[in-house]
Amino acid sequence: MGVGKSTVGRRLAQRVGLPFVDGDDAIEQSARMTVSEIFAQLGEAEFRAGEARVMRRLLEGPPIVLATGGGAVLNADTRALMKANATSVWLRAELKVVASRVQRRDTRPLLRGKDPLLALTAMAEVRYPLYATADVTVDVGAGAHGQAVDAILAALEAYWATEQTR
Repeated sequence: MGVGKSTVGRRLAQRVGLPFVDGDDAIEQSARMTVSEIFAQLGEAEFRAGEARVMRRLLEGPPIVLATGGGAVLNADTRALMKANATSVWLRAELKVVASRVQRRDTRPLLRGKDPLLALTAMAEVRYPLYATADVTVDVGAGAHGQAVDAILAALEAYWATEQTR
């Protein structure tokens, strides 16, 4: 959340010539509701169930650059599909940087009415061990999105070269 997955993902997709899909946008299209509306009307459990269905469809489909929501990895089936069908990238940023970014908008249901840094820290305790299983980790700070894309491409090339020698 707040690391620039959507913006960086779009730019990465352009560079590699693949379609870009934002997981939250795909969920909203499927549900015909916004993420905030799903959380408010149906609750987080139903959002996660729908998210898992959409992730399965996307991960079993043709090659794309996919920006998953930060909680998608909470589902074991989604994590298994990512391992089997994708090269995963964790865009890692300092929580203080992320907190400063996300407090600019009130569109994130998991942060609404909470101190962003405290909420993100609690989420990180659960999610970071799962994020750490990504194939590639790229540290993104407050730098430009173009720098993040360059770093991702370099990390992916190194990863794929290592995978080919195995």
